[in-house]
Amino acid sequence: MAAVGAACAAALAALTAVPAQAHAPAGRPAPHWQPKDTGAPDVRFRGLAAVGRDTAWVAGTAGTVLRTTDGGGTWRDVSPPGAGDLQFRDVEAFDARHAVVLAIGEGEASRVYRTDDGGGTWTESFRNTDPRAFYDCLTFLDRRHGLALSDPVDGKFRILSTGDGGRSWAVLPDTGMPAALEGEAGFAASGQCLVASGPRDVWLATGGGAHARVLHSADRGLTWTAAATPVPAGDPARGVFALAFRDRAHGLAVGGDYRADQPSPRAAATSADGGRTWRPAATPPPAYRSGVAWLPHSRVAALAVGPTGTDLTTDGGRTWRTLDTGSYDTVDCAPDPVCWAAGEKGRVARLER
Repeated sequence: MAAVGAACAAALAALTAVPAQAHAPAGRPAPHWQPKDTGAPDVRFRGLAAVGRDTAWVAGTAGTVLRTTDGGGTWRDVSPPGAGDLQFRDVEAFDARHAVVLAIGEGEASRVYRTDDGGGTWTESFRNTDPRAFYDCLTFLDRRHGLALSDPVDGKFRILSTGDGGRSWAVLPDTGMPAALEGEAGFAASGQCLVASGPRDVWLATGGGAHARVLHSADRGLTWTAAATPVPAGDPARGVFALAFRDRAHGLAVGGDYRADQPSPRAAATSADGGRTWRPAATPPPAYRSGVAWLPHSRVAALAVGPTGTDLTTDGGRTWRTLDTGSYDTVDCAPDPVCWAAGEKGRVARLER
């Protein structure tokens, strides 16, 4: 697998800022998104879990959850019954049978469901009963331990925790959480406002306040430290929308202003010290980006996606080049190696080369 991953990374490194239909040197086809027909043109998929080259899960509007086990050739509608009014924004899958999905919204609209049989049946394992809470995204550190993030309640971000794979959840005490800035919140844009690396480290991304911040916990969400990023904020539509850490030190942050008529300068940043400090990208993506993922088996290559395109970095996030101009909201990669993207109008694609 490592050899295949290295070949994939090498092919991506050969790209220049040209459309995806172009070709790499020596006749090698350039990596490009290969669309997969989901049969759901009215659904916007902001939740995505790349299990492997053959298996992926997507979750979106109208309570929709789809799963493929044949590389996107066919998709099975495995939506939880009675969830048609919910907005799924995140899905975390352990394999083709076990997955957890998060519905977002105020009060009881925020819910968590789990399946152990590929979506054949679902169990509602959490329903938010606090009207002040609004859950945005979730992450798992391993198959047992996971966290979900809510916008601030009583002036602090709220963290929900599971130790049994999402079968039960409990709100963690907020004594170790720094105070939120005025207007600060998370963005339920791609399922990547809360991410983990390893068995204990987790990071959350914010916007809307005076500064776009990244908060880090090294003890599964019990205590947190906050760091400002150079990504613009100061408005409810601006901030860090997505994070990716390839290990407990090296991280990427992307975001900007999600309004189509507003520019997004300095829409990406990097960290080499576990999120304690952040540096702006020398050449950031040209517009707002809502999702980001490291390429498998690479220390320097990553993809960022948003409504106006996909960008590639081959130097650890310092510079970004446009790979594709199609609209995607989220991106996720698996060790196979393979990367998937999903977004509006039922769009799902797999990276091919």
